[in-house]
Formats: sequence, C-alpha cells, structure tokens
Amino acid sequence: MNSAILSSKRVIVLGALLMFMAGSSQAIHSGVGGDANNQGDVAIAGCTCHASEPDNSVTVILDSVPYHYSYGTSYNMEIQLIGGPEILVGGQSGGFALRVSSGTLGPGIGYENLVQNWENDLSALTHTSAGSKVEDRAWHIIWNSPDTMEEDTMITFWLAGNSVNGDKIPSSLDRWNRLSVTLEEGEDNGKTRTVFSGNGDINPPAPVTDEIDLHHMGAKLRAHWLGLLGFGAVILVIVFCGLFLRYGFSRHYVGRSNLLKLRIKHLRRGDQL
Repeated sequence: MNSAILSSKRVIVLGALLMFMAGSSQAIHSGVGGDANNQGDVAIAGCTCHASEPDNSVTVILDSVPYHYSYGTSYNMEIQLIGGPEILVGGQSGGFALRVSSGTLGPGIGYENLVQNWENDLSALTHTSAGSKVEDRAWHIIWNSPDTMEEDTMITFWLAGNSVNGDKIPSSLDRWNRLSVTLEEGEDNGKTRTVFSGNGDINPPAPVTDEIDLHHMGAKLRAHWLGLLGFGAVILVIVFCGLFLRYGFSRHYVGRSNLLKLRIKHLRRGDQL
C-alpha cells in the first residue's frame, strides 16, 4: 500500500515537472520558438507564457528594412526592444522570436554567439543564452532573400520581443510586444526604413554611468580642440602685431633698418617745412 502511494506521488511529481518544462520551454533564456502554449508559433502569437496580451509600453523595432527586395541578396537588419522592466544586474534583459515566410535567416556579423536559428530552422531566429543578457536589448541579423522567383513574391516577417527583468521567472512583471511587416519584390534602391510596434516612446535607456569616454565624443571633441586652436592662433597674431608695431616702427630701436631710418628722416624733414 505504501509503495503504491509512493509510486503515485512519483508519477504526480514527474508529471508536474513535465508540465512545467512544457509550459516554460517557450520562454527559457537560451532561446524561444515553436508553438507557444498551443497558440501557434511564438513569433506570431507572442510570448503568452509571460502575459496573455501584448503591452505597447514595449516598443519592438525592426530597423534597416528595405522597401523592396531583390532575389539572391543578403540584407542586414537590427532588432531592438525599448521599454519594459528594469534589468537586474547580471541578469537577462530580453529576447525575441523572428520568423520569415521565405528566404533564410542568420545572425549578423559579430552576433554569432548571440543569435541562433531555432532548432536548425533557417526560417526562424531567436536569441542565445548569451544573447539574452545584452544590455541594449538589440541584436543584428541577416536575411537572405530567395534565389529565384517564387509563386508568392510577398515576404512576411513576424517578430515577437520579450523585455524581462532577469529573475528567470515568467510573470506579468515582464512585458512583450510583436509586429509584422511585408516586403514586395522590386527594384532595390538601397533605401531602408524602420518598422516598430508600440506607443512610440522609443527614448533609449539612460546610461549606466555618467562618465564619457573621450574616444566616443567624436565631432564634439574635435570641435572643442579646433576652437582652442583658433583662440590660440588669435592670441599669437595679437602678440606678433604688438611686437612688430613696437620694434618695427620705433625710432629708438637700434636694430631698425637703414631704409626705415631714411624714411623716418624724410618724414621729419617734411614736418619742418
């Protein structure tokens, strides 16, 4: 009897663990994708394990999106999340799930350890464990358009972004939002656009410290030094003119030239007439 009760308890505990793993597998910090709580692909349905509805306080941005695409071309884009809870020091900051209807997705240059394909699906992209800790909640990606014309030339991107507080506990304290954008095949003139979903409050987060590295001041620093050089040049011109006036035209300066002596003598004779 006791063994039967113990066995039943083990089954219940194991079942609970499996249910927890199934429910949270869509929201782990090492990546997100697939069916979200039986509501469809998470990139389309959203991160419903954190909250049932999207929150416009989180702005999901897809930057550098072309107006039209050409076949067999690679496009560099950037995903960024702005808004949501404050980030715990050393904790996760957020993540994303991206799906495209055609073509292939991959990490941008330098983001190979921050972005990955979801379960080797080249049409789905998400963050990695390291990518969930980026302080700016931004990731660079590459979309490779189809090599040849397909029956449907319209390409759709679905993107869901989750801004979290880093405690690794999916809850309503976290915030998420989503967007979709459609591209049409046509002449690619190189111009791009920024697509976002949210309340439009896209002010970047405050810097961690108030210190400013001089190497990052750029044009402002150069303008500062150019101003100082210009001010110094004016001072040097004034000093030179003062010395020139003092010693170049003074009759008491022993080093004046003979020509200057003759000119002064001539002027004095003219005054006496």
